[in-house]
Order: sequence, then structure tokens, then C-alpha cells
Amino acid sequence: MAWDEALLEASASVGHPILRVYGWSEPAATFGYFQKFKDVSLLTSLRPLIRRPTGGGLVPHDADWTYSLIIPPNDPWYELKAVESYQRMHEWMRAAFARIGTGAELAPVRRKEAEGQCFAGAEQFDLVREGRKIAGAAQRRTRHGLLIQGSVQPPAGLVRADYEQALAMEARGRWAVEWIPFQPDESVSKRVEALRTQKYSHPGYNQQR
Repeated sequence: MAWDEALLEASASVGHPILRVYGWSEPAATFGYFQKFKDVSLLTSLRPLIRRPTGGGLVPHDADWTYSLIIPPNDPWYELKAVESYQRMHEWMRAAFARIGTGAELAPVRRKEAEGQCFAGAEQFDLVREGRKIAGAAQRRTRHGLLIQGSVQPPAGLVRADYEQALAMEARGRWAVEWIPFQPDESVSKRVEALRTQKYSHPGYNQQR
């Protein structure tokens, strides 16, 4: 979470989108910025519980694939409405799954979900497979840029590296993206450490409401 917030703050100066894919060193769960800690703490036994900088519901991170996309304000994607941005992200992912032989579709309408739990139902344009939601996301837009945080609950038998390669290839075909490794400068790394120690690992922040 600290990396995502720091990269969002630096997005305008970086000047190009950043796709970050990452995993978890231990089972955990994140919950939306506007959710109440006392409510979400009853919905899962996973710990730690970490408040995201984006909205949305509770997301378990015990077997998922997580990613973040940071869009600077000079990119056309930044100008999209929230629902259009959400649809574009999941259409990109749907096409990536198709590349590796896994069918999925965008949910045409909202399907009622259990209160506060991201993967207990489906919002419009979530990614679903055989009636089950397999990908959801949340967004935050500031003057610095747009942050999309997402989770994939992968179907059995898939290899994450194959999916990520397909995602990269699909972006090349759709938008002529040229992928290069991103190396954050020292100021970003220092900001990450400050956010990690003073905010996201601090009970006072995660349990503030």
C-alpha cells in the first residue's frame, strides 16, 4: 500500500503509466478506505488487515494475484470516467486470459454481493468466469494521477507468469506499449518507507474508524 501511494504521488513527475505486479509474504487482507475496521474485522480471520488508499470492499490475499496500475494526469486514460476506466482495465485482463486459453467475460450488470466483501458478488464490468467473479478493482483519482488497485482470484491450474506475459503482450497489441523496467529514485523509496512505518503498518491508521 505504501508503494502504491508513493507511486501515485510521483506519477505526474514520472510522466508515464506504471504497472506493478506483486505478491504477499504472508496471508493478509485489505479493505476499502471508507470501510469501518470493526465491521471488516468480523468478515475474515486473515491478519494483518490493512486499509487501502482506494475504495471498494474487503479483499483476501491468501491465494490471489495482485496488481496496481498508476496513470499520470497527462495520459488519456486519466480523462476517462471511473466506470470507463474500470471497464477498460477488465477488458484488457479478459483479453489476456483469452490469450492463455481461459475464457472470462465482463459482468453486464451488478450482482448483489455480501455486505462489504469484494469477491462475494460482482459489480458491473467485473471479470467473471462460469458465474464466479475472478477479478475486481478499486480506483482513486487525485491531481497527481489515477491509481487502480486490483486482485485476481485465478482459476485452478493457471500459471501467473503466463498470465502476466499475456497481459504485457495484449497491451503491446492494443496500445503499442513498450515495456521498460521502472527504477524508483531515492525520494520515492524514502517516501515508501515513511508511509510504511508511519501509516500502513500503524494500528492508528488502519483502525481509525
